[in-house]
Amino acid sequence: MKNRLLIVDDLHPIFIEQTEALGYTCDYRPSIKLDEVLAILPDYEGLVIRSKFQVDKTVLDTATNLRFIARAGAGMDNIDEAYALQKGITLLNAPEGNRDAVGEHAIGMLLSLMNNLNRGDAEVRAGLWQREANRGYELKGRTVGIIGYGNMGQSFARKLKGFEINVLAYDKYKTGFSDNYAHEATMQQITEQSDILSLHIPLTDETNGLVNDEYLQQFKKPIFLLNTARGKIVKTQAILNAISQGKILGAGLDVLETEKFPALGEQSWYEELRQSGKVLLSPHVAGWTFESYRKISEVMAEKIKSIS
Repeated sequence: MKNRLLIVDDLHPIFIEQTEALGYTCDYRPSIKLDEVLAILPDYEGLVIRSKFQVDKTVLDTATNLRFIARAGAGMDNIDEAYALQKGITLLNAPEGNRDAVGEHAIGMLLSLMNNLNRGDAEVRAGLWQREANRGYELKGRTVGIIGYGNMGQSFARKLKGFEINVLAYDKYKTGFSDNYAHEATMQQITEQSDILSLHIPLTDETNGLVNDEYLQQFKKPIFLLNTARGKIVKTQAILNAISQGKILGAGLDVLETEKFPALGEQSWYEELRQSGKVLLSPHVAGWTFESYRKISEVMAEKIKSIS
């Protein structure tokens, strides 16, 4: 098992090229099933995964020789981090690889929402020419509140620099992080001053369901809301409720608390979500560009090099 890596998800070929140059042997099996993984995992010292399955206690107990797990992405919510660390397994992720993709996607969603781009396009294609109904908002002079100032939050703030706006950032686990792109703020300042709210936090027990009816009622102004982080951070029905109350002017959701069909279509809130003209949806692709596909693999290979 020494220097053997099991890759269970699709990765850019550069990862195999760079890790094999380090002396590793890569077993690339992106179509492998969980039961097959469990049968062979003791033969590997490294597991490379995206989101194929939960790396839970059962998987980790099977991985008797595992030295590290590398996740091709930013979030680690599909790995039992505490148990892995308890077993002495090093955990690696690659938020540096898709942070630009996420920042740009958030900008695109925001501009589309504020200027009714998707709705206007659909109406013109349907033979409607409604200028007044599609009057938009300008970003200049507004306040953007960012929750979570790690790789993704910082990337979004950098992308906002040229819009001549005020950016506030809240991060429970950091202090003294004000920079040229954002000013450190309290959650109260975020809720009192923000015109736009963007979420860039991981999914944890603490953040699960954070954005609910009670949370949204704290905002003093109607807001545009963006979620390119994790779907379960936000209660979808709470978003729809706030839209109907005029508390949310528009929501850009790249992630949802239930994803993929048919499960998504079976949710009680799905039909209202589907019909809302004030919600812009994308299928969890904010961090998934042609460029990030390669950069994520390069970042992971470099991090594996650092622990080799």
